[in-house]
Amino acid sequence: MIEIFLSSGIGLYSAGIWLNVLLAVVGVVLVLWGADRLTDGAVGLAERMNIPQMVIGLTIVAMGTSMPEFCVSFVSALKGTSDLAVGNVVGSNILNTMLIVGVAALIASMDIPKPTVKKDIPFAILASAALFLFCLDGNISRTDSGLLLILFVFFMAFTFHTTKGTDIGKQDEKKKPMTLFRVGVWLLVGLACLIFGSNVFVDAATKVASSLGVSDAVIGLTIVAGGTSLPELATSVLAARKGNSGIAIGNVLGSNVFNILAILGITGLISPMHIHGIGTTDLSMMLGGIVLLWLFSFTKYTIARWEGFLLSAIYIGYIGFLISGVI
Repeated sequence: MIEIFLSSGIGLYSAGIWLNVLLAVVGVVLVLWGADRLTDGAVGLAERMNIPQMVIGLTIVAMGTSMPEFCVSFVSALKGTSDLAVGNVVGSNILNTMLIVGVAALIASMDIPKPTVKKDIPFAILASAALFLFCLDGNISRTDSGLLLILFVFFMAFTFHTTKGTDIGKQDEKKKPMTLFRVGVWLLVGLACLIFGSNVFVDAATKVASSLGVSDAVIGLTIVAGGTSLPELATSVLAARKGNSGIAIGNVLGSNVFNILAILGITGLISPMHIHGIGTTDLSMMLGGIVLLWLFSFTKYTIARWEGFLLSAIYIGYIGFLISGVI
């Protein structure tokens, strides 16, 4: 009888793992499809409103694809798992800068507009440096969070002010603009699939990882960060494949800034966070990654395929380092 009970328990445990794997796959499919729809809607909105693709990527797309990070970090902080909340943001930003830009550049070399190199990337560096400094004492206080939110408001105002009156070039006269109804449908449906699919993926993947005894910090830096960054990965890669590098790079930079300044700013104001498992290595990877992206952008204002390969390889090495510390 005992043997039957144990075997049935093991069977249920194994079935539970496979069910979570299946749910993770479903989540990925939803994210990929949603990212395609969101990219189409964002490009259509940029064309109808005569707004540069970079601005759309830095604002609407970036905020939309960062909603999974916001939900996960906010709920994690409220539940007292601050390492998961901060690890999610730090890990997502590392993945955005290294893997997402790297993979997108491997698919097609990415043209980086001069204003992005001179203004947007430096601001992302500033946000990363601020988080690095605030985390050194092991706490993100309400004062720290308030300063992050002030920087976010300044970033948004600066973005719209500097792009006012920007000449984005002539649109293709033969191409019929997407209707506002269709733009709205694609944006809403795309965002819904991105957020729902990411939540399904994160829940399933986290259950599998937790059963292996992995810490909140490592889960946040790897699995949760990867899951919540799926929208950015899918959106940027598909945008790059379609030749919309402005959407791709703008989405990454906007998401990085939004993750740090808005997500941790709002979360920390409501629930100050005490950090234990996020070390200087992780924070240095976050800051170093965006600095390296900035340096690569100076080479003819393009992220070449070999640079994309190097960024991807560094990220894989970092994940290997994290996993080696767990095994």
